[in-house]
Amino acid sequence: MKLSVIIVNYNVRYFLELCLRSVQAAIISIDAEIIVVDNKSPDNSCEMVSELFPDVTLIPNNENIGFSKANNQGVATAQGEYVCILNPDTVVAEDTFTELLSFVETQQNLGIVSCKLIDGSGQFLPESKRHVPTPRIAIKKLFGLSKGYYVSEVMEEDVAKVPIFVGAFMLLSKQVYQEVGGFDERYFMYGEDIDLSYSVINKGYDNYYYGKTTVIHYKGESTLKDAVYAKRFYGAMQLFYQKYFNTNILFDIVVNVGVKIIPLFNVFFKEKSLKDRPEKTLSTEQQSFKQMIELFSRQDNYYKILLNNSGFSIGSKSSKSRGEVRFMS
Repeated sequence: MKLSVIIVNYNVRYFLELCLRSVQAAIISIDAEIIVVDNKSPDNSCEMVSELFPDVTLIPNNENIGFSKANNQGVATAQGEYVCILNPDTVVAEDTFTELLSFVETQQNLGIVSCKLIDGSGQFLPESKRHVPTPRIAIKKLFGLSKGYYVSEVMEEDVAKVPIFVGAFMLLSKQVYQEVGGFDERYFMYGEDIDLSYSVINKGYDNYYYGKTTVIHYKGESTLKDAVYAKRFYGAMQLFYQKYFNTNILFDIVVNVGVKIIPLFNVFFKEKSLKDRPEKTLSTEQQSFKQMIELFSRQDNYYKILLNNSGFSIGSKSSKSRGEVRFMS
């Protein structure tokens, strides 16, 4: 088997359905499988997968074991030569996997390959390509200074070596995944994608950003004005630094102080106001997923995706929240 797509799900039943429909369309010509690991979602995600996607391998957990452990669980059962770690709130194009697999076959010493990510309003997500977040860069990011955190010198549609990717979309060989030990299970949520990316390049492999294919990721990067997020993220980063860097007590003090004062600066970290645009509904009965993604990228409308025979649509005007599910009357 060529490819195993691993999707860890928690409580996003409608996004998962849309994601699975897009993945199914993208693997028609590939010897591939889809594995969904559900972390005890309180919605009816598992029932939906069993009923609507009988060919999908479903692993229902009895508790929320976290992102890292659940992905390792999925990869352990994967039969594919390559594995794709994919978030449930994503939409892939029909040719996403064929194009990326064609690319990886031409590369030697390849580690992880990722692609261009846009949010539900069509805006490019800069976390698609990141530098190694050294302690100095991380402290700057903590206080809202992103220069040096993202790989801005690589253009959105370029193909280039990039060290760090976000866990929403990571494709790599199962052999490399296993060689680095997969995701470090000490990370429950946040930081595990940075750790995996860094582990892979530390083994001497090259990670590549492939900007010629685009994936929608409805949930954009969490905002640092959220104190809960900041505490969890920088807790994970402290684990990362203990593992790979020589940090000191001063770094820990700065991070802890920063996490506590972030809520005081909410007014300065407001999301940019987005252009007023018309809203338009796209139907999977009329457009392919690739056509929809191309329309999203134009940013001329706010688009909702209506999944054929589903009774709901999904849309977003923000990179800071997952988006909105609207039910058809």
